[in-house]
Amino acid sequence: MKITRITVWAVDLPMARPYSLAGGRYYDRLDSTIVRLDTDEGVMGWGEGCPWGSTYEAAFARGVRAGVEELAPTVLGLDPRRIDVVYRAMDRALPGHPYIKSPLDMACWDIASKAAGLALCDMLGGRTPGRVRLHTSVPAGSVSDIMAEIDIVREQGYSFHSVKVGEDAEGDIERMRSIDARMADGEELTFDVNRGWLPAEAVAALNATRELRRVIEQPCNDLDQHLQVRRLVSQPLAVDESLVTMRDMLRIIETDAGEVVGIKLGRVGGLSVARRIRDLCMETGIRMNIEDTGGTALQASAVVHLAQATPEPLRRATWICYDRLRRNPVEGGVVNVDGWAVAPDEPGIGAHPDEAALGDPTAVYALDG
Repeated sequence: MKITRITVWAVDLPMARPYSLAGGRYYDRLDSTIVRLDTDEGVMGWGEGCPWGSTYEAAFARGVRAGVEELAPTVLGLDPRRIDVVYRAMDRALPGHPYIKSPLDMACWDIASKAAGLALCDMLGGRTPGRVRLHTSVPAGSVSDIMAEIDIVREQGYSFHSVKVGEDAEGDIERMRSIDARMADGEELTFDVNRGWLPAEAVAALNATRELRRVIEQPCNDLDQHLQVRRLVSQPLAVDESLVTMRDMLRIIETDAGEVVGIKLGRVGGLSVARRIRDLCMETGIRMNIEDTGGTALQASAVVHLAQATPEPLRRATWICYDRLRRNPVEGGVVNVDGWAVAPDEPGIGAHPDEAALGDPTAVYALDG
């Protein structure tokens, strides 16, 4: 089997409600890239890459499409079932830039799973019992703004909330206390700072709220700053944006940087790398939020498959972005059922983009030129 064609679509994804992070970062739509790999044996695979705008991390949507153009001559002609071989070829052709490789890697996993007649989760380690818990992503704002959003997602069945703080460390102290006090029995809560605090601000805010005992996610800009805070606070911490490579994960383990990590497929370079990081976390007892930075039900289904192949209690929660979108040009895939999801049973990812809804491709690369 060999890859004979790569088709690329740019997909505009307007949000149902605007979204903000610390530092004035504002989003009302996402720009996603969907790719389809065709093979000479008639099996096709789908992948998606959707950076959260261009201000969240070192990735942007047009970069995905430019990178696929760069990688197409390398990927065409390879056997997509030999996933590690394809990935090494991409690394040789384009060192770094993991977010560009993620949709191509995902499409290879989709093809390999279909060719084997297995659901993706069974290719990633095997379906584990039970359901995958979903969490919300609640944008930054006042306490009333945050609670209004939580009321909306409660109606959708969610009971695990990731609330964005980090705009103002002193004000965050009262925000965190007020929001914590408004949680119902059985609700889980993470305070996600998204790199919004300086180390001194983080230490002051967390020591002032140490009684809350909630997980605090990515309090500072990088792992060095995070470790300064780690030595001086008692709350459980999560590393998210600072986890990009396998070396980052090894350092997190060596330094005891956190009890939780956020594994985002696009940021680390796709399912292949995410699976390796998952295995390190399983070996060392670190809990995981397995998710991605945005996208349709295609992307959501891929992350739920990886989470479904991760045993309890190591899988903590997963975010599915398309719950926040006004447009989802994908048929099938995972759905939110009272704040939980289950990976599809059919071979592959189990989500199928609607090509008519996608519109005209932005690019097509073929083995015959």
